[in-house]
Amino acid sequence: MAEMKTIATNGDIAYRSRQNGIIQPLLTDLYQITMAYAYWKSGKINDVAVFDLFFRKNPFQGEFTIFAGLEECLKFLQKFHYSDSDIEYLKQTLPPTIEQEFFEFLRQLTAKDITVYAIEEGSVVFPRVPLLRVDGPLIIVQLIETTLLTLVNYASLMATNAARYRMAAGKNIQLLEFGLRRAQGPDGGLSASKYCYVGGFDGTSNVLAGKLFNIPVRGTHAHSYITSFSDFGELQTRILRDRRTNQDRDLVALSTEWRHRLSELLHILTDEASDGELAALVSFAIAFPEGFVALVDTTNKKSIKCMPLARSHMGLGPRQFKLNFIRSGLLNFCSVALALNNLGYRAVGIRIDSGDLAYLSNKSREVFRTIADKYDIPWFADMMIMASNDINEETILSLNEQEHKIDCFGIGTHLVTCQRQPALGCVYKMVEINNTPRIKLSQDVGKVTMPGKKTAYRLYGADGHALIDLLQRSIESTPEVGQKVLCRHPFQESKRAYVIPTRVEPLLKVYWENGQIVRELPDLDEVRHRVQTSLKTLRQDHKRNLNPTPYKVAVSDNLYSFIHDLWLQNAPIGELS
Repeated sequence: MAEMKTIATNGDIAYRSRQNGIIQPLLTDLYQITMAYAYWKSGKINDVAVFDLFFRKNPFQGEFTIFAGLEECLKFLQKFHYSDSDIEYLKQTLPPTIEQEFFEFLRQLTAKDITVYAIEEGSVVFPRVPLLRVDGPLIIVQLIETTLLTLVNYASLMATNAARYRMAAGKNIQLLEFGLRRAQGPDGGLSASKYCYVGGFDGTSNVLAGKLFNIPVRGTHAHSYITSFSDFGELQTRILRDRRTNQDRDLVALSTEWRHRLSELLHILTDEASDGELAALVSFAIAFPEGFVALVDTTNKKSIKCMPLARSHMGLGPRQFKLNFIRSGLLNFCSVALALNNLGYRAVGIRIDSGDLAYLSNKSREVFRTIADKYDIPWFADMMIMASNDINEETILSLNEQEHKIDCFGIGTHLVTCQRQPALGCVYKMVEINNTPRIKLSQDVGKVTMPGKKTAYRLYGADGHALIDLLQRSIESTPEVGQKVLCRHPFQESKRAYVIPTRVEPLLKVYWENGQIVRELPDLDEVRHRVQTSLKTLRQDHKRNLNPTPYKVAVSDNLYSFIHDLWLQNAPIGELS
């Protein structure tokens, strides 16, 4: 799961990659291996096949998907090989009737004879358009099915979810992924951090993801840090060096002095503020004077010694909660921030983790501006306000309507678990065997596959936006700019339209051939940039949260006829009696 570095050497591309050790040939379903043996036993070693990997419906009730996971698929193919221990395990697991020669066959297998066509990672993609087209020996292209699906499904779902959060928040709001503790295990947590970043998030709390993928890492402190202090007597040090005079100053005394001054300015009684909370904030400011970000919550001064009060607001009404936030948390933070300012440091901001986020963010911004004006400290008015309270896409949209003053969202559970839709549903279907097209029929028309090798193009309209994706048979010529193209619904005869494209973009490109990656892969930041660039090609009505306009995926007239002719050839003829 680590990053891939590319190095140009004598015109070739050498890849140094590390990948999660569990991504190996045995990361598959057993039936892939039992099918491989049955193929082998049936003498189908030399058969060649074509498989399409695609999905049938966009996630999250939306009308677009972000394709991710391609690099991991290619690294998997690079390393595809059954080890001696793999072979020994399979000998013990498969029925004893399996011939020993089959295990020797597996031992020699590599992905060198496969060709993989793919859409560029980070691209906006749509149902039925192949994300990957895999051509090669039947047995090997069958064996890699499950692994390719697991590498693409969650990655694409996660990147899409993150992109939707980015659109909801707007381009000027920071988004941080805080989901490791709620993710589906460590591998899910790492994948979530990586593909949230791809989808448009600015950073993560996941330190290992930061190391492996070079993603910015962010974090403040938890409620427990605040509640670990009861009073100033617990502070081991109260001293911070003044950056301008190089003199040691008592930060507790300075903060307490500011608290008295602010209580008059903000009309707050100082005895309502928690000394334990102020001690915690002073301690944290001494540890991180140049990057002071503090969790501001509702601490009850009088009972702080008796219970974990960062959560004591659970028994408070909304009004009392807001008052506690302002009269203790916000007052204490601003006091420490002003004390830091006296010593030549700038506080960064606050994190709000509960309550009425719209109200509290507006009140916080109001207080910051009041202080900035009173004491002529312009930067104080613009300090960061972060919110991190079980936030989802709908929460952000609601907060937008309430005109919040939040600069940054820290998002965890709903993001990394994709609670609105837990799976994308990519499938991997055979469309050709030994140059003979194959079609899968179903009573559900949506599950009928499109047979044969296909190419895919994105046609753009006069306004520069993507207009339609067109699937064609691979033997057809490329659509031309300015030339009329008949685009048809794959299964509904009456749905058809002529399109005159102003730009034609081929979507499927060769990425793996002759046992190697043949196209230079972008780094994670380039993939991330690709997501935003690709999204800009869509009209806003395709991207809106409520009732988005469906984006059209069509087939050429030739492919339409090919599908329906093959459908009739394979559909059983009923008999009336």
